[in-house]
Amino acid sequence: MDQEINVLALVKGEERYVFLYNDENRVETLRTLGRYAANPELSFSWYDAAVMSKKIRDIAAEEELDAIHGNSRFTFRHEEDVI
Repeated sequence: MDQEINVLALVKGEERYVFLYNDENRVETLRTLGRYAANPELSFSWYDAAVMSKKIRDIAAEEELDAIHGNSRFTFRHEEDVI
């Protein structure tokens, strides 16, 4: 599997909001931020949604630039891969 998983987290008091997403579900993740912000039972605010949305978009832009320039943000090797 050669697909990156992005992790975005927010800690607000006792609450933890952790989002795992990839390129295929980025838009759904952005929608989820809006649903959380609209939910009065959560401490997740519209400001939180805006900040995290910007971060998601920034990460996407970085990934696009890396792809254009042939760079990879992370490279993981298993011990079996080492010759």
